[in-house]
Amino acid sequence: MSPPPSESTSSPLSGFFGVFRYSRRALGLVWETSRWMMLGLALCTLVAGVLPAVAAWVGQLIVDGVVSAMEAHQAATDPNLLASITPVLTLVGIEAVIIALIALAQRGLSAQQSLLRALLGQKVNVMILEKAGQLSLSQFEDSELYDQLTRARREASTRPLALVNKTFGLLQNAISLGSFGVLLVQFSPWALLILVAGALPVFISEAKFSGDAFRLFRWRSPQTRMQIYLETVLAREDSIKEVKLFGLEGLFLKRYRDIFTKLFAEDRRLTLRRESWGFLLGLLGTLTFYAAYAWVVIETIAGALTLGQMTMYLMVFKQGQAALSASLTAISGMYEDNLYLSNLYEYLEQPVEGESGTLTQGALPGDGLRFEHVSFSYPGGDSVLQDPVLHDISLHLCPGQSLALVGENGSGKTTLIKLLTRLYHPTQGRILLDGSDLRDWSTQALRERTGVIFQDFVRYQLQVGENLGVGDTHAFNDQERWQNAARHGMADEFITRMANGYKTQLGRWFKNGQELSGGQWQKIALSRAYMRENADILVLDEPTAAMDAAAEAEIFARFREHSRDKMAILISHRFSTVRSADLILVIDQGHIVERGTHEELLATAGRYAKLFQLQAAGYK
Repeated sequence: MSPPPSESTSSPLSGFFGVFRYSRRALGLVWETSRWMMLGLALCTLVAGVLPAVAAWVGQLIVDGVVSAMEAHQAATDPNLLASITPVLTLVGIEAVIIALIALAQRGLSAQQSLLRALLGQKVNVMILEKAGQLSLSQFEDSELYDQLTRARREASTRPLALVNKTFGLLQNAISLGSFGVLLVQFSPWALLILVAGALPVFISEAKFSGDAFRLFRWRSPQTRMQIYLETVLAREDSIKEVKLFGLEGLFLKRYRDIFTKLFAEDRRLTLRRESWGFLLGLLGTLTFYAAYAWVVIETIAGALTLGQMTMYLMVFKQGQAALSASLTAISGMYEDNLYLSNLYEYLEQPVEGESGTLTQGALPGDGLRFEHVSFSYPGGDSVLQDPVLHDISLHLCPGQSLALVGENGSGKTTLIKLLTRLYHPTQGRILLDGSDLRDWSTQALRERTGVIFQDFVRYQLQVGENLGVGDTHAFNDQERWQNAARHGMADEFITRMANGYKTQLGRWFKNGQELSGGQWQKIALSRAYMRENADILVLDEPTAAMDAAAEAEIFARFREHSRDKMAILISHRFSTVRSADLILVIDQGHIVERGTHEELLATAGRYAKLFQLQAAGYK
């Protein structure tokens, strides 16, 4: 597959200057990060830009002074050698000071750039993560937006400083060029034209290939993300067991190598073209320098220039050519950095849903939870994805009541919970809590009232207590709350047997980490839900799938006791756990097909009764 023709055949310099709109933003980022360092960069840039021309001029004075002193001494017109060379030695001392100042300025630039690299990289990464926190769940599930996030994280955290460094480097070289130009124009204005003509072709070539490299990088983000995913699967402890069991190493490694081979072939083709043209066009710069070299030598032999002037002009022309080449390379690099920064700002400027809700209390306190004709479809262009996942869901759950959701995998049970927690918004209908639409509630107030354990809960590579504390960030370090939550979730039994108790590191990512069984992790997650002591909506989504029957029975006995005056929602495939619910909903392909108590549903002899009998038969 090749890049889209519309991109690969566009003009090399198309939009070249327009893309520099991100330079101002990059400078603003550096200014916000450290004003003093940016001012220091400016000062060091000025010193490093002006002094090389001054050093070249002083060098001319030294050479001419040496020649004059030698001629005077040989002619015996000045028998006092020390007196004749003292001015020259003074100039040598001045040049030494100038060179030391140039070195100091360059060291200052290097030191400040190094410090800013760390500060600015951190700042941009924080901006990326803060933006991620503002995105909705549906946006995270959008593959195009996820590609934007991947591109931003891979490159954009380093590009702002690179752009700023090139900007100051361009300024330094521009100052040097201005200083060299003042000296060169005294020799001939044509020297400046020769200088420009030698460097311009390389600049055009670099700009063209920078654009090609960016378009290639942008186009292949999905393949790069697949490589990262395969690396993760082959090197993570939570997937390696299955990889080994199914013998997937060879299959996944082959796919990993195939992607690399394809990407490397594209990189090699671009690199060879870029370097070949760069070499050929760079020869023009070499030829122009030596043409100017010959010109200055001829003028010196003809007596139009002194030996000191010849030395100065050769030095100025060579340094001027290097400064101009560096300037054009910096502009080309700035163009490339701007292209990559577009990834960052495209991502940062991604629209997010504004936080419009402010309610912390409903219009009808105690009314509970209501779904009124709620339907939901996942966003996306695919017609299959646009088919409703939930159809016309209506229910009412009062405080003190429990609700069980029963149905096949994919029937929409977990999606209903995501609507309740406002991770999604209904496509049609509305959800009310205490008489007020969920959209009108403050997100923080709503989620503080909700305690949830999803079936795909996160196994945090943190200490035991912190794994519980994430359930309520207000009590993240509250050890007493940890212990109370662990007792409700039956996790205290094995936590107290650990050598470091609640300070035990979990997972294998960090030193001395301890791995738990599936059932133990499930108890940790269940305890996490109990951390929210003020929550009056408790949701358990397959909370005991990895537990034995005895543990499951005790878990639900404690849950019923804890949720006596709360609204409890339970999703489970085990009918022994749902039969005691006040209301049971049977969901099939997003529709509520049956509702009632356990006894009522058995009496109707419908889908619930059939599933119950099938499961009960397995225990006979």
